[in-house]
Amino acid sequence: MGRIDSAYMLAKERYGKLGVDVEAAMDALEKTPISIHCWQGDDVTGFENIEKGVSRGGLQATGNYPGRARNIDELRLDLEKVLDMVPGRHKVSLHAMYGDFGEETVDRDGIEFDHFESWVDWARENGVGLDFNATMFAHSKADSGFTLSSKDPGVRGFWVEHVKRCREVSAEIGRRLGIPCVHNLWVPDGMKDTTVDKSGYRGLLRESLDEIYSVEYPRGHLLDSVESKLFGLGSESFVVGSHDFYLGYAVSNGLMPCLDLGHYHPTESVADKVSAIQPFVSGIMLHVSRGVRWDSDHVVVLNEQVQDLFHEIVRGGILDKVYIGLDYFDASINRVGAWVTGIRATQKALLYALLEPVKLLKGYESEGDYFRRLALLEELKSMPWGAIWDSYCDNNSVPDGHELVERVKEYEKKTQTTRT
Repeated sequence: MGRIDSAYMLAKERYGKLGVDVEAAMDALEKTPISIHCWQGDDVTGFENIEKGVSRGGLQATGNYPGRARNIDELRLDLEKVLDMVPGRHKVSLHAMYGDFGEETVDRDGIEFDHFESWVDWARENGVGLDFNATMFAHSKADSGFTLSSKDPGVRGFWVEHVKRCREVSAEIGRRLGIPCVHNLWVPDGMKDTTVDKSGYRGLLRESLDEIYSVEYPRGHLLDSVESKLFGLGSESFVVGSHDFYLGYAVSNGLMPCLDLGHYHPTESVADKVSAIQPFVSGIMLHVSRGVRWDSDHVVVLNEQVQDLFHEIVRGGILDKVYIGLDYFDASINRVGAWVTGIRATQKALLYALLEPVKLLKGYESEGDYFRRLALLEELKSMPWGAIWDSYCDNNSVPDGHELVERVKEYEKKTQTTRT
């Protein structure tokens, strides 16, 4: 018996004494896909043909580490490398600006499924599902700071058409792959300084959303989520699509709220929001990220915020109602390494939560024995859950931590550094 197997058996025995079914936990982890965000690989640039000056070429990413994917083939190659280094079966989340446009100049209100059919073929070949996002930024018609809530009917209509087409594309992706495609909507609308007509802007956003979601698709093909934000650059004083606005709209219209860990005040607990809102919504979309002082989209690590989030999901028995996606982009380090680190950290947090003896802890709580509850929670922090993770990786034929670093650096040397 090898080192990994021996450590696993000992860990399994210890967890078993607490009533934890380790194999069931690993099976649940295996069945929970992470939606891998495509925009980490190219610094949120996309593949739109920008000669006509319509697209602004993406968002600002911090850093200039060599090896950025410059085209669709390089991005897919990098994603395939990532998939080789993370256990389980996953999804890839696309933004609308990542279509296979070739030499064609396609404005946002003109995208069609044909522009993403090659992504479906690629996903099928690599055994992954696809999610989708409307791209509501980096465009001449977003320069005013308003899209779906713009007081210019022409601008507003343009973006309504864009999102309609994105949902149509998403539904066809879900139909073709046989896996529901989550379409997430985030708009940057807001103002930098004191805003007088907040109600007016929110009324326009609601009208736009009503038109967009008036078109219904089978839930087996398409799931809709709406993403809020506390503030953004250029919208420090007012964000039209706040948490309260979108939560109310989601509850009223059967949509999923999207909770991004970086989109709230640093003292707010996203984990606490999960149990508060889940009884009233059809599901919850997560964007797992790491904010440092603000919504800075740092690479996800296994920190307390992420652990608390997945504990709350598992303790509430709502893992089947939650869709897990990543949202960060770091151009200051190897991009493939950033992907793999964040994905595996998210999976570790979920596994750690799945290995918790929830029934035992809830029993202590119900009995009012808060000392036992506290003592066990502390004891769990030093339990050998890492041995379970190592075994899970070994079962999926993916590298351990040390080998992972060497593989990333080897790929960087042979492939990424050749991109000039």
